[in-house]
Amino acid sequence: MALTQPAILGGLPAFPDGVQFARPMRPPLDAVMARLAPSYEAGMLTNGPLVRELEERSAERLGATHAVAVGNCTAGLMLAIRCLEVTGPVVLPGFTFSASAHAVAWNGLELRFAECDPKSFHLDLGHAAELVVGAGAVLATHVFGAPCPVAGIEALARGAGAVTVFDAAHAFGATHREAPVGSFGDAEVFSLSPTKMVVAGEGGIVTTPHAEVAAAVRAGRDYGNPGDYDTRFVGLNARLSELHAALALESLSRLDDHLGRRQILAARYTNGLADVPGVMPQAVVGGDRSTYKDYTVAVDEEVLGIDRDHLMTALKADGIDTRRYFDPPVHRQQAYAHLDPPALPVTEDVSARVLSLPMYGDLGPEVVDRIVEVIGNVHTHAEQVRASVA
Repeated sequence: MALTQPAILGGLPAFPDGVQFARPMRPPLDAVMARLAPSYEAGMLTNGPLVRELEERSAERLGATHAVAVGNCTAGLMLAIRCLEVTGPVVLPGFTFSASAHAVAWNGLELRFAECDPKSFHLDLGHAAELVVGAGAVLATHVFGAPCPVAGIEALARGAGAVTVFDAAHAFGATHREAPVGSFGDAEVFSLSPTKMVVAGEGGIVTTPHAEVAAAVRAGRDYGNPGDYDTRFVGLNARLSELHAALALESLSRLDDHLGRRQILAARYTNGLADVPGVMPQAVVGGDRSTYKDYTVAVDEEVLGIDRDHLMTALKADGIDTRRYFDPPVHRQQAYAHLDPPALPVTEDVSARVLSLPMYGDLGPEVVDRIVEVIGNVHTHAEQVRASVA
């Protein structure tokens, strides 16, 4: 059906039944239960053989020397920072999910928020260089599954005598210069929650090249107990259950197919949006592969004719669910209101302009084409749409 005018102006919705923003990639339940059955029947419900298999397979896939499964990515970040024995301030982007900052704060460390690049949305190396003196760590995020400038970040941290941690929550399966994300820095931490590439329901993976750090994270996920009940440090209960590991293993076995579908959909978005002025996809460095955990665009109000929030409202009227990541940026969130807010004008501009569009493995290519068509139609009627939501 050809579009006439946007639904917000009285036209028929392009998607009367709606388009979800995200849907978990769910392996067949019978395959998950078959994998779980031996552990279940043996009475091993957590930190059992399936968890060990997940760690081994994850290490192999991620090019990591060591991989440790944990209950969630946030706990993994908390433990990685603790087990790397970071004592000084941590430089991190203001444009990231709140868990990045929370992990630093939970360790009682000073947060030094840095700017992001306006096109890639990654940590701005120039601004980070101004903050790194005296820092104990640089924590960078592979935003939306696109690899950040790894070599520059590692060099920056190394020059300051700091460790490097990557929040890789979105990036299981991403590659940077043909090397897998997971093989970089002193630690990388992945999420296995429902919207990610490998799904455990809830879970995380910590990778590290350091045997002593891996051993400490293993103890840390079990309260700091290395096995003799004499806890070495204040750890967490961050163990992964066998049920979650079974789901993750079945998901991992389907990872390449899942990534391939998302690559096709992302290319379809990018090609279609090239004809819509004022809508710019996240820049991904040539040769890198993003997971496209989220397909995110920046809106140029002057060119598109309406701002990001008006576009979001118009898309909702047409049945299209979207998200504003990360708005407000983490340094402006209430959890950090007690801190003197840093001046991060680029980050705040990006936060006010980015919009993530529907993206999941079983999203139909024809749906992507229709979403692009709706965005173009909103642009065509931008003046009327702006007036209708003023």
